[in-house]
Amino acid sequence: MEIRDIETIEFTYQSTKRADEKGHAHPGEPREAIGTITRVVVDGGPDGYCPGGTRAANDLAARYLEGADPLERERRWQQLYRSQRLHRASLVAGTVSRIDCALWDVAGKYYDEPVYRLLGGHRDRIPAYASTMVGDDDPDGLGTPEAYADFAAELVDRGHGAVKLHTWMPPFDADPDRVVAACRAVRERVGPDVDLMLDSHHYYARTDAARIGRALADLEFRWFEEPMDEHSLSAYEWLTDEVGVPIVGPETAEGGPYTRAEWLKRDIADVSRVGVHDVGGLTPALKTVHLCESFTVACEVHGANAPNLHLLGAMTQPGEYYERGLLHPEYDYEAATPWLAEPIDPLNDDGTVSVPQEPGLGYDFDWEFVDANRLEARN
Repeated sequence: MEIRDIETIEFTYQSTKRADEKGHAHPGEPREAIGTITRVVVDGGPDGYCPGGTRAANDLAARYLEGADPLERERRWQQLYRSQRLHRASLVAGTVSRIDCALWDVAGKYYDEPVYRLLGGHRDRIPAYASTMVGDDDPDGLGTPEAYADFAAELVDRGHGAVKLHTWMPPFDADPDRVVAACRAVRERVGPDVDLMLDSHHYYARTDAARIGRALADLEFRWFEEPMDEHSLSAYEWLTDEVGVPIVGPETAEGGPYTRAEWLKRDIADVSRVGVHDVGGLTPALKTVHLCESFTVACEVHGANAPNLHLLGAMTQPGEYYERGLLHPEYDYEAATPWLAEPIDPLNDDGTVSVPQEPGLGYDFDWEFVDANRLEARN
């Protein structure tokens, strides 16, 4: 059993999402977009798959991993992680993550188990919070505090027991007073029994972050996420001591589990943060979870995807929530992944999302759609 190739499957689809000049997602007119699936090809099978990845990273990784045992996931991840310093343009955390997750998909299929059971297995349903898109200037979207309140009430009516707000960020107005007004409007609308969180502009000065944080403490928000540049550890150390609302981080800081170990050692944030695709895969994400457990620090998981669901399914302490989104009043979240025959995270009646029970990661790819729209088929 050995790796024969790492293939990048490229296809087109109609996306109704656009990015603003800073890269934040908003609803938009339908446009043609390119999607990818990373496939680890194994002699004799089973092959492993994970949505995402790039041809440059996968072709390079194939040179390192061809002929290797796909079940030696730790060894394979270490090979790719240590090669990143030589290939900073292609072997970034997000691309290495897709290969690592595809290797976990191979293992789950080989052992005939869902991945969360290979990770240790603990629970098969995860409470989900609704995570909004970033604020905009659309009066029918998320353009006012009242619009946030209306949408939060709608999300609760749909069955979500918690809501996280992504408020305004440049190029839209990131005024702290406007952000606090939206948080207050949402709390007044949904009442005291719904958990609320805030993920706002990531580059506030510490004084503005503290102003928002004090207001969130008064509004009994669950946490305040990534309000400042995460490279400034001293700023987070100061903010955590300054405000009563729990501070969450790091989310996007480079360095995977190694960076999070430094935050834990210095007691910089109240709650740690990990996303499988942020740190380079399920292999380093599990290292991060065990680090947090050793320090008795809660670890919340960033992003909506199957690998994160499997990670949460194996965690014995918080991660309390799965992040379901990004959501917007004018965006059809369930229809956004036409390359899947079934969405990976439908909401259950009790406000949870089920961890996939099929062997591997559990993605149900619509291969008829993918094959009909493959780039090679159109050339």
